[in-house]
Amino acid sequence: MKKGINIWSFPDGKPVLECAKLAKQAGFDGIELSLNESGELGLETTEQEALALRHQITDLGLEISGLATGLYWAHWMTSESEATRTKAMDICKKQLETAAVLGADTILVIPGAVGVDFIPGCDVIEYDKAYERAQESISRLAPFAEQTGVSIGIENVWNKFLLSPLELRQFIDSIGSPFIGSYFDVGNVVHSGYPEHWIRILGKRIKKVHFKDYRRQAGGLHGFVDLLAGDVDYPAVMAAFKEIGYDGYAAAEMIPNYTHHTEQIIYNTSASMDVILGRNA
Repeated sequence: MKKGINIWSFPDGKPVLECAKLAKQAGFDGIELSLNESGELGLETTEQEALALRHQITDLGLEISGLATGLYWAHWMTSESEATRTKAMDICKKQLETAAVLGADTILVIPGAVGVDFIPGCDVIEYDKAYERAQESISRLAPFAEQTGVSIGIENVWNKFLLSPLELRQFIDSIGSPFIGSYFDVGNVVHSGYPEHWIRILGKRIKKVHFKDYRRQAGGLHGFVDLLAGDVDYPAVMAAFKEIGYDGYAAAEMIPNYTHHTEQIIYNTSASMDVILGRNA
């Protein structure tokens, strides 16, 4: 497997190229970028600007492993509002187009939510309606993914939706496109399950992987900790990845950053991933 790092692992506001240089220095193979509302890589970023950024990063000897975005937390494909659902789909189309220019083969997509505890006052959507709306939206987006040659990876997150690996597998299969799969986050399932089970059940549907760790006893968002400091059974996780033949990117998503000496989290994460991936053997 290849070793990547998500852009959110770096201090907020740090220029993308500086993040990429640090990732290279710390020994990563690739960096996962994020499409934002505005800024260096935003909804208004032109093809030429994205291409220039790609060249700057690849000139460092790094790959762009994937393209995430946090915009789906504000724009749900499951929303009661048709305008909001349309906006979410437009974001996905821009994400696909940008990923293609960047040379990334997969984007991270959150297909809406039923409810989100950490967003104060957010809407609660009926589960069956959320499923139907997400299914319709992803089905309509599948042809755009095929046109760009970029896969849509649906991430398992704390959105009270697609709560089991069996349900996520069924959802992906219902779309019927090889360009729709899973952007599997190892740490996000630990509060309610076991990532090694998810890996075996999702199998070849897994397009990309996020590494995190989680301590159940802490609970809530406070449970996310450094790699190898939580309850993820990484030997079992790696055995499951080997079993399904996954050899693509694992991108560490280290949130929150350290309060002091924030760059150290990048080096610590790289060293932990070397152990997990067997690179020290």
